[in-house]
Amino acid sequence: MQGEESLQFLGGTEGDSFPLVEINTCETEASEQWDYVLVADQCTQRNPRQAHQQQRFLEELSRKGFHHKKLQDKEKIFFGIRADSRIFNLYRTLLLEPENPAPGMEPATLTPIPATTRIRIVNFILKSKMAAGATFEDLVKDGVFETRFPLHKREEDLIKKWAQWRNMFHKQPIDEIRDYFGEKVALYFAWLGWYTYMLVPAAVVGVLIFLSGFALFDTSQISKEICEAHDIFMCPRGDHSRKYHRLSDTCTFAKLTHLFDNDGTVLFAIFMAVWATVFLEIWKRQRARVVLHWDLYGWDEDQEEMALQLINCPDYTLQPYQHSYLRSTAILVLSLLMICFLIGMAHVLVVYRVLVTALFSNLPILGEQVTTAVVVTGALVHYVTILIMTKVNKWVALKLCNFEKPRTFSERERKFTIKFFTLQFFVHFSSLIYIAFILGSTLCPLPHAHPVRGQLPPPPHSQPHCPSRINGHPGKSVRLAGLWKLEECHLSGCMMDLFVQMAIIMGLKQTLSNCVEYLCPWLAHKCRLRQGRMSQDPELKDWQRNYRLNSVNIFSLFDEFMEMMIQYGFTTIFVAAFPLAPLLSLLSNLVEIRLDAIKMVRLQKRLVPRKAKDIGTWLKVLETIGVLAVIANGMVIAFTSEFIPRMVYKYRYGPCRWGPRPEVDCLTGYVNHSLSLFYTKDFQDPDGIEDLEDVTECRYRDYRNAGDYNFSEQFWVLLAIRLAFLILFEHVALCIKLIAAWLVPDVPQMVKNKVLDEKYQRLLEKLRSSPRSTDV
Repeated sequence: MQGEESLQFLGGTEGDSFPLVEINTCETEASEQWDYVLVADQCTQRNPRQAHQQQRFLEELSRKGFHHKKLQDKEKIFFGIRADSRIFNLYRTLLLEPENPAPGMEPATLTPIPATTRIRIVNFILKSKMAAGATFEDLVKDGVFETRFPLHKREEDLIKKWAQWRNMFHKQPIDEIRDYFGEKVALYFAWLGWYTYMLVPAAVVGVLIFLSGFALFDTSQISKEICEAHDIFMCPRGDHSRKYHRLSDTCTFAKLTHLFDNDGTVLFAIFMAVWATVFLEIWKRQRARVVLHWDLYGWDEDQEEMALQLINCPDYTLQPYQHSYLRSTAILVLSLLMICFLIGMAHVLVVYRVLVTALFSNLPILGEQVTTAVVVTGALVHYVTILIMTKVNKWVALKLCNFEKPRTFSERERKFTIKFFTLQFFVHFSSLIYIAFILGSTLCPLPHAHPVRGQLPPPPHSQPHCPSRINGHPGKSVRLAGLWKLEECHLSGCMMDLFVQMAIIMGLKQTLSNCVEYLCPWLAHKCRLRQGRMSQDPELKDWQRNYRLNSVNIFSLFDEFMEMMIQYGFTTIFVAAFPLAPLLSLLSNLVEIRLDAIKMVRLQKRLVPRKAKDIGTWLKVLETIGVLAVIANGMVIAFTSEFIPRMVYKYRYGPCRWGPRPEVDCLTGYVNHSLSLFYTKDFQDPDGIEDLEDVTECRYRDYRNAGDYNFSEQFWVLLAIRLAFLILFEHVALCIKLIAAWLVPDVPQMVKNKVLDEKYQRLLEKLRSSPRSTDV
């Protein structure tokens, strides 16, 4: 199967055979329940070498305790594989039966081994190295076999209850999912269902914050001043715009920005920090209940893997933990180099936006919408980059894992998860970080800062800055290679750029990705159904039907988890700039649950069940994202949003600085205060600017003095307050997270008491059955 050779279990040793042990064996079931099907092409029978390898592989399986049955059609040969009951009895002896039963106790009646356990054990043995030194994957590469898969059996009830679109708002049958796909898949859907449920309050609050901006749409003092500033001219913003703009031209954008950049933004960011903590803590409680219900509290993953190794090969030697400082250092250096490369990719996107700005400026059809077109196309290019780099990152993470040589498959999976997520994080969020903190850098107050008609220009010491973060200021522009001027924020400011970027990337990932994720397997399945005729033999027909389903690999469930982790990052990390993110995630997840269900049950081959009692490393990833969300949202509010400049003006420079004045809005004059003055005579290339004779001065967003254009006193006051706010916000949010985590215990008291009672009852039974208890 594709990709399976990349993350293989550590196989057994050569020359292994099924151990002869004295256990109570059960007779082979009368009804043949085939655990696995191996598939080979008919042409292998005409190749003596391949036919011999097939026969030798099947004979070795027979020595290990397997039965097989051969069926064929005109194109393929199918080998049904069923493990002998001795294998499962040995598994029961090693893991399922209680240790050291008390004397005099009757042995418990043997319960049937679940189908998920049967498939898991058989899969492990099939993947292990055979006596000839080859694995099944090696035989696939040599063309001896084509593929292998467990059979879908009795899935009709799961389809009826779960894998249909009409069940979108129904509760998921987690126990049935566990009985069919194993605990790992069931925990994924349990977590996804709980995440979707918890998104409801976050989506409601986000929509309310967004809609609250409509209250300011026509009543905001800032918007009024901007819309009335018909005789205030803004300096040319770039090479694509070589003329002055009236401040009133940005009226619509100024109103729109209030939808997501208002006073409620701070409260929403704190709310989401608390929400992320409560979500994780209550999930831990949910998981504890589920694990208790499944009786998995005493299950140990390492012990399971060792038992499977011993079942496959009784001569298996335990591989100890190993650590190499040299290897760890090399992996760290290589990881940092890859991260630097990904950051470089973000710089490539910056160069793209600069070059496209120069190109689009020559297209008359765009007019004054060049910046909007650059933002939109930049987001599309970023999305395509994400698709390409995801494949590259997976390959790099696999190579780093192989170089690290982890001891077991579980350890390999944990290390791979951390490496792959780290690389994916930089791919997905580098562009947003650039817009929020570099293009819309810490030195920028934001878009709504514009002068008002009839007011005197601001004093030379009170002016702000938005476009000159990395691109200079009017009269002194920073240019790429000395030719192209670096881009600037949108007319309505850097928050608008960040909002558009988030909306496009999340919209594409939640809609286009979901459509591709469903339509591609659906179309591929339809095409396979038309290939060749189905047999009249019911058993062969069932094997053919399973064979024509879409292939799965070891990354199938992993990719679903990764997709949700990235979505969770978008939902929390920059939610201050995009309060609609929880709503988009909620709608997407309602579709995602049914989409994954239909795909797993009806369109794909059956996933190999895996046992688990939690979601593993993904929980650490979620906790890390929660901390990053607090830091990122604090920085967005402090350095990208206009919240701090508005508050500073309101209480330090505005008409209410000496106390409340009911007759006047406290933000009156803010727009004029937040614009710097530039004299047009100081332009380096005045010949290319239109209407230069009629305009002697223009305004731009920055806090600089008129004349020498150095940073003003207000700039340094704002910077100090921004930093103080960031520190305060992060400490308050993190303290609230810690308090919430402390108030919500990870494990419910009911679960603790039940586990405690089970331990007590077990000891009590041993005490009562002990011969010495009669002497007491």
